[in-house]
Order: sequence, then C-alpha cells, then structure tokens
Amino acid sequence: MIRLGLDIGGTKIEAVAMNAHNDIVYQKRIFTPTESYEVFLNAIVTLIKTVKVEVTQSLSIGIGLPGAISPETGKIKNCNCLILNGKDLKADLSFAVHQPIYIANDADCFTLSEAMDGAGANHPTVFGVIMGTGCGGGITVNGQLLSGPNAIAGEWGHNTLPQYSVESDGPPQPCYCGKDNCIERYISGTGFTKRYHQRYGSRLKNSDELQAIHIIKKKRMGEESAVEHYNHFVDMCARSLASIINILDPHAIVLGGGLSNIDELYEDIPKLLNQYVFSDVCNTKIMKAKFGDSSGVRGACWLPEMHKVYESKQQQE
Repeated sequence: MIRLGLDIGGTKIEAVAMNAHNDIVYQKRIFTPTESYEVFLNAIVTLIKTVKVEVTQSLSIGIGLPGAISPETGKIKNCNCLILNGKDLKADLSFAVHQPIYIANDADCFTLSEAMDGAGANHPTVFGVIMGTGCGGGITVNGQLLSGPNAIAGEWGHNTLPQYSVESDGPPQPCYCGKDNCIERYISGTGFTKRYHQRYGSRLKNSDELQAIHIIKKKRMGEESAVEHYNHFVDMCARSLASIINILDPHAIVLGGGLSNIDELYEDIPKLLNQYVFSDVCNTKIMKAKFGDSSGVRGACWLPEMHKVYESKQQQE
C-alpha cells in the first residue's frame, strides 16, 4: 500500500505519496483555499482523487495541520487556517473519499517523521521542536506519538520562558494566546527577529537586516550586537529545553524550522544545558532534522502506520 500524506499550511497544501521503502513516488502542491470551508474541503477531496488516479494503488491517508482535534468535540481547534476551526474535517473527508483519515498536529507529524526514519530514529523517546514562525513541539515514545486528554502534548511554546527576568530578558513580550512571555515570543524565528529590532532597531539601515539569516551573518562577522543577541538566544534555548529534559528526559531532541539551520546551535546549546538540567551531566542529544521542511508531510504519511501499531497493541492487551 502507498502512504499518502498531506501537509496543510496557511498558504500551500503539499501531498506526498511514499512506498514501502519510504521513497517518494508522487508529489504535488496546491494553494490553500481560504474562501470557505466548503471550497477547502472540495480542494482536498479533488487532490486525494488526483493522487489515486496518478498512483493507481490503494492509499492510506494521513494529514498534518497547524491545529488539533478537540477530544471533546472531534472538531478542529487552535488552527491558524481559521476556516477549519470548529469543523469535523476528519469525518467529512472520510465520508467524501470512502476511507479512514488520520489527522495530527503538524509539529506531531514533524516529530513522528524524525522519530521513524529521521534524525531521531533508534531513539526510544524523541522531543521534536519547530522553531519557525511559531514554536511547536511533539513527543514520541517508542515510535508512538504521545497524546493526552487535552490534545496539547508538546505545546512547550506556550509555557512561560524559564527564569524570565526583565533585567536579563528585556520587557514583557505579549503573546497572541493572551499571556505574557511565552517561550514562542523569544526563541521562534519571529521572536528572534522581533526582539533584535526592539533592542537594536535604531542601528539598522534596512529591513533586510531584520531577517534571521542576516542577523546570523552579522554574528559570524563578529558584529557586537548580533553576537550579543545570538548568545542570549542560545541561553534562552538552553533554559527552555532544560525544562523539557527535567520533565520528559528524552533521548533525543530534534530541531526543525528556519532557525534549526543555524549550525552553531548544535554545539552551543549543549554547552549551556548542564547549567539548567537537574543532573550532574546531560546526555540528551540535540540534533538537526534529517528531512528539514519535508518532515511534516512525511510524518503525515506515517500516521496510519502508527495508528495500526497502536490498535494492534491495544487488541493484544
């Protein structure tokens, strides 16, 4: 059977079909329709039918999206693709394409991909981190996504920045969730660039200098403000990840998202972890995602497989 994964984003939807050897045999992207839920649903159904025609084999179908399914209602919640909130996408799609549909948060899909055959493969517990526009996360234990009664496992980005102080971390950062000083406001790509502007904006010559890649280039050239900002960023990453290690004690932490491409992080963060982890030594591996931006859609492909293993274990018990 071919595994079809769909990665739903705010601007694009990517479809990838993988064979039994984990090779991609089909790939297609379309724009994300945002006019209405009905238009969106029709576009997804059409995309799935197109893949079925092209692949000419039976498909399992998994979907990753920037939101979650409410355990209370079965409907989408917390999705930045607003037309999906409050909708029973899983039931509607299953009815339309006449087969089961598996749906998970995009950060969960990222983590599942990296745990199954990515950087975290062969590690019993993996904490997956996305440091991009936001700061999401997911957890796998023995190849199974960890899921709880609130469908928020791994949402570390909306914990308060550990050991926050005005003196060391600057003024409070309001978050869209209604709280102040969420981790996401500091170590996401958005937070990284915004806070650089707050601290050094008067020195910037053009808007390009606000992009993370330009800040890192300036850091590598030894510019004082960029070096200072980067060092503070690494310290906040270490504080934030240490809070996860103290609770979960994962074997591997895999970083994804735009900021995960800063190669220095994989040497610099571990150097600071011992200051904050409640142990004499920290053996948790900090690793870069193997599949990069493709991890999310690959993880969506893995969802049906994961559920089959879980259901089989449940039956045995």
